[in-house]
Amino acid sequence: MGAHRGLLPARGRFRDAALAGGVLLVVAVSSLNSFIGAAPEPWTAKAAGWTLIVLACGALYFSRRFPVAVGSFVLAATGAYYVISVNDGGLMIAHIVALYMVAACGRLSAAVVLAALTVIATGSGTLLGNDDVNAVALFMLTGWVVAVVALGRVWHGRLAYLREAERRAAGEERLRIARELHDVVGHHLSLINVQAGTSLHRFHRDPARGEAALAAIKESSRDALRDLRATLGLLRQDGEEAPTAPAPGLDGIGELIGSARSAGLTVHGRVARAADPPTEVALAAYRIVQESLTNVSRHAPDAEVTVSVEDGPGELRIEVADDGPGQGWGAPGSGVRGMRQRARALGGDLTAGPGPDGGFVVRARLPYEAAGR
Repeated sequence: MGAHRGLLPARGRFRDAALAGGVLLVVAVSSLNSFIGAAPEPWTAKAAGWTLIVLACGALYFSRRFPVAVGSFVLAATGAYYVISVNDGGLMIAHIVALYMVAACGRLSAAVVLAALTVIATGSGTLLGNDDVNAVALFMLTGWVVAVVALGRVWHGRLAYLREAERRAAGEERLRIARELHDVVGHHLSLINVQAGTSLHRFHRDPARGEAALAAIKESSRDALRDLRATLGLLRQDGEEAPTAPAPGLDGIGELIGSARSAGLTVHGRVARAADPPTEVALAAYRIVQESLTNVSRHAPDAEVTVSVEDGPGELRIEVADDGPGQGWGAPGSGVRGMRQRARALGGDLTAGPGPDGGFVVRARLPYEAAGR
């Protein structure tokens, strides 16, 4: 919570008015002794006292926007009230509330100064002959103001923690969407690049195969646009039309393999599962296979690739292995890091490195339970 000088929404204004009105009601009830069984008091002093009550409580309406100014004013008004009033009421309640608001708005130094001034002013009154406040009462007042400042500080810290948690969640969401965009665009553009190279190389010598490569480019670009729209749909605001395409899952791995074959890769695929995993696990598996095939097409386009996706005991196991040179794409780039982060986010793990018989192997384990099942 901070001091906001702009216009508040209706809900905020109502909350401020409720605070000021509630405190005014409590203080007014506690100050009825100025009329009932009251000690002799000039009407001018009585009118001045009630004016200070109304002004101090009314100032609380602005306590969230101007906490220090309101706290200082209420302290001054409270001090003046207890000096001129013969029949003391409960205006100290308004001062306690104002002091809490200063601390809750994050102005700890100002709150400490106001609290110290409260104790000093009250103690000075006792030393000057105010018999209504003895040493015990002064000690209790000190405990009250310290507790109020501490409570306000704790509340401010809690709000700061919640804001930081929201900021981190927003940052993690942006990173997740960035990984989605990287996987979608990188995969399809890599396939388009390979297919375009194949078409240029074979178009004059083998027009039929060159035409097939062009058709594959058209198909890959269409899939890229579809996946890109679905991913960018995550950025839509409330009230906007939701994306119609479902999130990619295990059923889309066959299409990934088909696209890779169209690009000239030799791919053998096996997807065997006993039951459908949670959506986030299926999406992570799809992206891991997609990124692996993309990297093979970039760094080992002549390799033979084997894709395996199988159920294990409470987990999904993925393996993408190729028989290429095993160099180049094995470096720890953003693709491998992105795959590893996806697996770890679900409580699993991923390894990527040279295979025992050469080539390169990506293995991932995605537990079901860690994903919320």
